[in-house]
Amino acid sequence: MREQFVIGIDFGTESGRAVLVDVRSGKEVAHHVTPYRHGVISERLPESDVLLKPDAYLQHPDDYLEVLETSVPSVLQQAGIKPESVVGLGIDFTSSTMVPVDRQLVPLCRKPEWNRHPHAWVKLWKHHGPKAEAEKIDRIAKERGEPWLSRYGGKVSSEWMIPKCLEILGEAPEVYHAADLFLEAADWVVALMTGEVKRNLCAAGFKSFWSKSDGYPSEDFFAALDPRFADITRTKLRGEICPVGERAGRLTPAMAERMGLRPGLPVAVGIVDAHASVLGAGAVDPGEMLLVMGTSTCHMLISDEEYEVEGISGVVEDGILPGMYAYEAGQPAVGDLFAWFIKQGVPEYVQREAQSEGMTVFQWLEQRAAQLRPGESGLLALDWFNGNRSILDNAHLSGLIIGYTLGTRPEEIFRALMEATAFGTRMIIDAYRASGLGVNQLVACGGLPQSNQLLMQIYADVTGMEIAVVSSKHTSAVGAAILGSVAAGSAEGGYDSIPEAVRRLACPRVKKFQPIPEQEKVYQRLFREYKILHDYFGRGGNDVMKRLKQIREEAGFSASGDHR
Repeated sequence: MREQFVIGIDFGTESGRAVLVDVRSGKEVAHHVTPYRHGVISERLPESDVLLKPDAYLQHPDDYLEVLETSVPSVLQQAGIKPESVVGLGIDFTSSTMVPVDRQLVPLCRKPEWNRHPHAWVKLWKHHGPKAEAEKIDRIAKERGEPWLSRYGGKVSSEWMIPKCLEILGEAPEVYHAADLFLEAADWVVALMTGEVKRNLCAAGFKSFWSKSDGYPSEDFFAALDPRFADITRTKLRGEICPVGERAGRLTPAMAERMGLRPGLPVAVGIVDAHASVLGAGAVDPGEMLLVMGTSTCHMLISDEEYEVEGISGVVEDGILPGMYAYEAGQPAVGDLFAWFIKQGVPEYVQREAQSEGMTVFQWLEQRAAQLRPGESGLLALDWFNGNRSILDNAHLSGLIIGYTLGTRPEEIFRALMEATAFGTRMIIDAYRASGLGVNQLVACGGLPQSNQLLMQIYADVTGMEIAVVSSKHTSAVGAAILGSVAAGSAEGGYDSIPEAVRRLACPRVKKFQPIPEQEKVYQRLFREYKILHDYFGRGGNDVMKRLKQIREEAGFSASGDHR
C-alpha cells in the first residue's frame, strides 16, 4: 500500500503552521511555521498614519494566505512526498477572528476605499473594542429572558462575533453596509480553498449564539439591539452551517497551484483551534479537561449531558464530537502575560546575565523562579492583564500584583504571574464542578506545557490534580489533520468517523506532573486569598479597574484624536 498523508493547518495568534501526518501510523512526518508578516496590529494600520483605539487588535488577511503558500509546500518538501500522496486537508483557526468581505470574498481592507478604516480590517479574537455592545446584548437578553443566554454562562463576551458586528454597525455603518458577509476567518480560508462558503458549526455555536435545536436568536431580539440589526442572520451571517468533520468541498485548481497540492483534494469544514486540540490530544472521554496553553488558555471538556456552568464561553451540542456536548472556558492572557513581563518588566541586568549565561530571558527567569518556595515571594497576582474571560467574562478588568516591597525581584514577579494563571484555571475547574460536571483528569497541550516544567508543576500543585502533557507542540494542527482524514473518508484513504480517526491519529501523552503535597497545602492558602481578590475586584466590590480604563480612554481620545 502506498504511503498516504493528511495535512492540518493551524492559524494562531502570531503565526500559522502546517503538519503532515501519516494516515496509518499517526506519525507527524513534517511541520512548518510561518510567522505572520504583519503580526498583531494594535497601534496603527499597516503603511498608514491611522492610529487605533485602545483594546483594538487587528490582523492582515494576506498573512493567512502566506501560511498556505509557504508552510504547505514546505512540509511536502521536508517529507519528500508528492502532492498525490495527500488524501485530505483540514484547518483550525483562532475563533472570533472575523473578516468583513464583499460579494467576491475580498476582505474590505484590501480595497482602496476601505483600507484606511479600522473596522474594515480583520478583528482578532482578542479585539475588545465592543465591550459596550457586549454589555448591551447581555442586558437586553436578560431583560427579555432569552433562553440561549444560559448556554454561555449567563454572560456575553466582547470577543465574540455578534458584539463585533454590532460594534461595526454602531461606529462605522458605512463599513457594515459595504460588507456582504462577516465570516469567521476559518470559514473565509476554507471558502477560498473550495470556492464554497460553509460556516462551521463549532464557531457558529460558540461565538454566534447558534444552536442545533433553535438556530440563531429571533429577529425580534436583534431588532431590540438596533432596528438596523434585525436581519443580520439572514444577510451578513447567511450561509449553510456544517458539522465538524464534514467535507466543505474540494481544493480548486487555482488554490491547488498556490499551495503545491493536487486539485480536487477533500477539504474539511473549519473548526476552532482549541476545539481541534481536543481531537489532536485524544481528550474525548467525559471528565477529561484539556488545557490548551499558549498565548491564552482554553479549557475544553466533553460530556454526554448539558449543564449550566457559570462564566463558560459556551456549551454546544455536536461542537466537537457528534452526539456529545462540548464545553469551553478560557483565560485571555497566559503566554501573552509572560511575554509582556519579559518585554516590558525585566530590568537590563537580567538581560545581560541571561545572555552571559547562554540563556533566553525566559529560561533565566524560570530557573530562578524554580528555586523559590510557594509563598516565599510574598506576592499574589490577578491574571487579568487582558481582561477576564472565565468565569467573570469582563473585559474591563485588569491585572493586579499585591505584596511588592523594595526587595522584590524579577523572578518573584514572574513566578507570581505563573501562579496567578494557575489560580485562574482553578476557578474555572471549580465552576465546572459546582455545576455538576466532573473534572477527573487534566491534559495539557500547546506551546507552554513542553517548554516550562515549573509552570506545569505549579498547575498540578494549585489544582491538586495530575496533569498529563501531550507529545506534540502542534496539537491543534493534528486535530485539523484528523478532520481532513474524515473529510476524505475511507473511500479516498481516510477514515469514516471522527472517533475512529482520533483513535488512530491522536498525539500520545508523554509526561505527567503529580501534585507535591507540601506545596499543594501552601497553594490552598494562597488560593483562598486569590479568591477574595477575585471576588472583590471582579464581582462589584470595587469597580476601580473599570473606572481607570474609562479615564485612560478619555485621556487617549483627547490627546491623540479619532483613533486613539
